Amino acid sequence: MNGDVLEGSLISIRSDSDIVAARQAGRLLARRIGFMGSDLTFIAAAISEVARNIVEYARHGEIELTLTHRGSATGILVVARDRGPGIADLQKAMEDGYSTGSSLGMGLPGARRLMDEFEITSLPGQGTIVSMRKWRA
Repeated sequence: MNGDVLEGSLISIRSDSDIVAARQAGRLLARRIGFMGSDLTFIAAAISEVARNIVEYARHGEIELTLTHRGSATGILVVARDRGPGIADLQKAMEDGYSTGSSLGMGLPGARRLMDEFEITSLPGQGTIVSMRKWRA
Protein backbone atom coordinates (compact mmCIF):
# COMPACT_ATOMS: atom_id res chain seq x y z
CA MET A 1 0.00 0.00 0.00
CA ASN A 2 1.54 3.31 -0.98
CA GLY A 3 1.16 6.54 0.93
CA ASP A 4 -1.05 8.20 -1.69
CA VAL A 5 -4.44 6.94 -0.51
CA LEU A 6 -6.65 10.01 -0.59
CA GLU A 7 -9.71 9.47 -2.74
CA GLY A 8 -10.03 5.76 -2.02
CA SER A 9 -8.76 2.30 -2.69
CA LEU A 10 -9.87 -1.26 -3.32
CA ILE A 11 -8.18 -4.03 -1.35
CA SER A 12 -8.59 -7.68 -2.25
CA ILE A 13 -9.19 -9.76 0.88
CA ARG A 14 -7.97 -13.37 0.97
CA SER A 15 -5.72 -13.68 4.01
CA ASP A 16 -4.73 -12.20 7.35
CA SER A 17 -2.12 -10.01 5.64
CA ASP A 18 -4.89 -8.51 3.48
CA ILE A 19 -6.86 -7.71 6.64
CA VAL A 20 -3.83 -5.80 7.94
CA ALA A 21 -3.45 -3.97 4.59
CA ALA A 22 -7.12 -2.94 4.58
CA ARG A 23 -6.91 -1.77 8.18
CA GLN A 24 -3.79 0.31 7.43
CA ALA A 25 -5.29 1.80 4.26
CA GLY A 26 -8.46 2.76 6.11
CA ARG A 27 -6.52 4.37 8.93
CA LEU A 28 -4.36 6.29 6.44
CA LEU A 29 -7.35 7.59 4.46
CA ALA A 30 -9.18 8.52 7.68
CA ARG A 31 -6.14 10.42 9.00
CA ARG A 32 -5.74 12.28 5.71
CA ILE A 33 -9.34 13.51 5.81
CA GLY A 34 -9.01 14.74 9.37
CA PHE A 35 -9.96 11.92 11.73
CA MET A 36 -7.91 11.77 14.92
CA GLY A 37 -7.51 9.78 18.12
CA SER A 38 -10.03 7.10 18.97
CA ASP A 39 -11.93 7.58 15.69
CA LEU A 40 -8.89 6.21 13.82
CA THR A 41 -8.91 3.16 16.09
CA PHE A 42 -12.67 2.66 15.67
CA ILE A 43 -12.44 2.81 11.87
CA ALA A 44 -9.49 0.39 11.76
CA ALA A 45 -11.23 -2.03 14.14
CA ALA A 46 -14.49 -1.99 12.13
CA ILE A 47 -12.54 -2.69 8.93
CA SER A 48 -10.76 -5.58 10.67
CA GLU A 49 -14.06 -7.10 11.79
CA VAL A 50 -15.69 -7.13 8.35
CA ALA A 51 -12.48 -8.20 6.61
CA ARG A 52 -12.05 -11.10 9.06
CA ASN A 53 -15.58 -12.25 8.23
CA ILE A 54 -14.67 -12.28 4.54
CA VAL A 55 -11.62 -14.48 5.18
CA GLU A 56 -13.41 -16.79 7.60
CA TYR A 57 -16.70 -17.30 5.80
CA ALA A 58 -16.31 -16.33 2.13
CA ARG A 59 -12.56 -16.95 1.65
CA HIS A 60 -12.31 -14.05 -0.82
CA GLY A 61 -13.78 -10.59 -1.21
CA GLU A 62 -12.83 -6.94 -1.26
CA ILE A 63 -12.91 -3.81 0.82
CA GLU A 64 -13.44 -0.46 -0.85
CA LEU A 65 -12.45 2.69 1.03
CA THR A 66 -13.80 6.01 -0.20
CA LEU A 67 -13.89 9.62 0.89
CA THR A 68 -17.56 10.61 1.19
CA HIS A 69 -19.50 13.85 1.65
CA ARG A 70 -23.00 14.71 2.79
CA GLY A 71 -23.66 18.43 2.74
CA SER A 72 -20.74 19.99 4.61
CA ALA A 73 -19.87 16.73 6.41
CA THR A 74 -16.86 14.67 5.36
CA GLY A 75 -16.37 11.04 6.18
CA ILE A 76 -15.09 7.66 5.18
CA LEU A 77 -17.18 5.00 3.46
CA VAL A 78 -16.12 1.37 3.90
CA VAL A 79 -17.79 -1.23 1.68
CA ALA A 80 -16.97 -4.92 2.22
CA ARG A 81 -18.17 -7.30 -0.53
CA ASP A 82 -17.94 -11.03 -0.99
CA ARG A 83 -19.60 -13.77 -3.03
CA GLY A 84 -19.52 -16.28 -0.21
CA PRO A 85 -22.32 -18.35 1.30
CA GLY A 86 -24.24 -15.31 2.53
CA ILE A 87 -25.91 -15.01 5.90
CA ALA A 88 -29.03 -17.11 6.40
CA ASP A 89 -30.39 -15.08 9.35
CA LEU A 90 -29.23 -11.45 9.34
CA GLN A 91 -31.21 -10.55 12.44
CA LYS A 92 -29.53 -13.31 14.43
CA ALA A 93 -26.10 -12.45 12.98
CA MET A 94 -26.47 -8.90 14.30
CA GLU A 95 -27.05 -10.10 17.87
CA ASP A 96 -24.16 -9.77 20.31
CA GLY A 97 -22.65 -13.15 21.07
CA TYR A 98 -24.09 -14.99 18.07
CA SER A 99 -21.52 -16.82 15.96
CA THR A 100 -21.61 -19.67 13.48
CA GLY A 101 -17.83 -19.99 13.80
CA SER A 102 -15.48 -20.20 16.73
CA SER A 103 -15.42 -16.46 17.44
CA LEU A 104 -17.07 -14.53 20.24
CA GLY A 105 -19.72 -13.18 17.86
CA MET A 106 -18.67 -9.51 18.15
CA GLY A 107 -17.76 -8.92 14.48
CA LEU A 108 -20.82 -7.41 12.80
CA PRO A 109 -22.49 -5.99 15.94
CA GLY A 110 -19.12 -4.58 17.04
CA ALA A 111 -18.49 -2.96 13.65
CA ARG A 112 -21.98 -1.46 13.74
CA ARG A 113 -21.31 0.14 17.13
CA LEU A 114 -17.93 1.57 16.02
CA MET A 115 -19.26 3.36 12.95
CA ASP A 116 -21.94 6.06 12.54
CA GLU A 117 -23.90 4.27 9.81
CA PHE A 118 -24.09 0.55 9.06
CA GLU A 119 -26.02 -1.35 6.39
CA ILE A 120 -25.84 -5.01 5.48
CA THR A 121 -27.41 -7.02 2.69
CA SER A 122 -26.89 -10.72 2.25
CA LEU A 123 -28.43 -13.46 0.19
CA PRO A 124 -27.73 -17.11 0.94
CA GLY A 125 -25.51 -18.52 -1.78
CA GLN A 126 -24.82 -15.10 -3.30
CA GLY A 127 -22.72 -13.19 -0.78
CA THR A 128 -22.78 -10.24 1.54
CA ILE A 129 -22.27 -6.48 1.26
CA VAL A 130 -21.57 -4.37 4.34
CA SER A 131 -21.52 -0.57 4.00
CA MET A 132 -20.28 1.54 6.92
CA ARG A 133 -19.73 5.27 7.29
CA LYS A 134 -17.93 7.31 9.89
CA TRP A 135 -18.42 11.08 9.83
CA ARG A 136 -15.74 13.50 10.95
CA ALA A 137 -16.80 15.49 14.00
